[in-house]
Amino acid sequence: MEIKAYVDKEGCISCGLCVEICPDVFQFDEDGVAYVVSDPVPEDCEDCAVEAQENCPVSVIKVEQ
Repeated sequence: MEIKAYVDKEGCISCGLCVEICPDVFQFDEDGVAYVVSDPVPEDCEDCAVEAQENCPVSVIKVEQ
């Protein structure tokens, strides 16, 4: 089953936790805002993508099937 990740770029505060926790799924764009680089999320990155969602201080990351 495919897992997809989304970042609400409007609310991102560029704290860097998602990039630190799951760099194969999340990176910063040229404006310093997080975005998803791997869609769908690779199976071996599903756990860290969920961890990034759970740790986002502004809750702008969604990981879902």
